[in-house]
Amino acid sequence: MKPLKSRGVCIEKTGSAVSDWQVFKIPELMEKVAGSEPRIFEFLKKRSMSCMVYRLPAGCKDLQAPHAEDEVYVVLEGKARLKLDETEHEVGPGYVLFVQATTEHSFFDIEEDLTLLAFFGPANPGRH
Repeated sequence: MKPLKSRGVCIEKTGSAVSDWQVFKIPELMEKVAGSEPRIFEFLKKRSMSCMVYRLPAGCKDLQAPHAEDEVYVVLEGKARLKLDETEHEVGPGYVLFVQATTEHSFFDIEEDLTLLAFFGPANPGRH
């Protein structure tokens, strides 16, 4: 693995050697969700946030329910539509999507296998 520089110090990250930060490679994350079924892989879980890679094959249904956390999606590959409450948006590679906590949302009309990074903030039960 190529050493990384942090504050002028060269550090080689091997997975558990440094506990306050981690490095992930998108191609390796995408391999975790490869296949013909919908899949999700949580690659980071902290008190302040969680991060996942999410894959929805073409033609499948996204059966999510609203979350208690704010969420950001980054579309890595694929083509679909996103329904947010009653609004619909076309999405594809390079799109960054914000979904506020408790918002009804789902991906549909998945024309090409859809792979996303999903970042969740902490749950905020006091939000209205």
